[in-house]
Amino acid sequence: MNPEVVAVLGGGAWGTLLAELIRRNGHPVQVWSRRYGGELAPVVQPATMVVVAVSVAGVLPLVQQLPHLAPGTIIVSTTKGLLPDSCSTPTQVWQRAFPEHGVVAVSGPNLAAEIAQGLPAATVAASVQTWAAQRVQRVLASERFRVYTNQDPLGTELGGALKNVMAIAAGVCDGLHLGANAKAGLVTRALAEMVRVAVEWGAQATTLYGLSGLGDLLATCNSPLSRNYRLGYGLAQGKSVAAMLQELQSTVEGINTTQVVVQWADRRGIAVPIAQQVYQLLQGRVTPQQAVGALMERDLKAEFATDWPRYPLS
Repeated sequence: MNPEVVAVLGGGAWGTLLAELIRRNGHPVQVWSRRYGGELAPVVQPATMVVVAVSVAGVLPLVQQLPHLAPGTIIVSTTKGLLPDSCSTPTQVWQRAFPEHGVVAVSGPNLAAEIAQGLPAATVAASVQTWAAQRVQRVLASERFRVYTNQDPLGTELGGALKNVMAIAAGVCDGLHLGANAKAGLVTRALAEMVRVAVEWGAQATTLYGLSGLGDLLATCNSPLSRNYRLGYGLAQGKSVAAMLQELQSTVEGINTTQVVVQWADRRGIAVPIAQQVYQLLQGRVTPQQAVGALMERDLKAEFATDWPRYPLS
């Protein structure tokens, strides 16, 4: 295999780690970061693959700034979130801006600190263009980092975005010391909610049961390495959102994603009870205890929906 020439856009922990993983696999890499300045064109124009590792807030400015790409260059989005104005996923934005290029979403249970320590992990490279996903798979895969492919980038990205909302709720659950039973119930119902939203959005339900859905949900809801989990935990301890953001000193994508999902679900009449309570909590309208109480007091119902398997969980 000829080496890819890779440009990594984003100098945070994840972008830096991806650049190192790719470099170890024998591919030349250049990193560009808005934080440190520098010209973008000299970094991306020689590239055969552009890996985007910026926050949701940085996607549109980067789309507008990115120069012409060489034919055949693949764009790889690793951003986990939703753009608020358009309710679009990052790869949808990139595909609209660069319709002639292969666009791939990379997402999964990938806590950067663990991977940096050499601990094993797995992820998904998803694209409607199978050849593009397979090229990304070959560039990233190693004996410690297993990469799968699928053809549902929408579901892959929604899994990575929605689990951040649920991780805030999981952090609240642990911060209130509600126990293993409550945590198991919450995470199970969180997956049900994620599936319901993703299917209505146009994704495949099966994708949410894979690494980018269930896998990422389990990792993020159970690790203090997750900023979203730590936010929820801190709120349960009586800290404010502002105080937690000051403490974390980094973007917490679940805040924006919660607002986007709740507004989207309200317009379509989709039930998102966990996201609704997280939203109310983030807005300061309920306490963590009141949010838990509201979820426990919902109307009783059957566990599985009547229109199985379209909605595997109700």
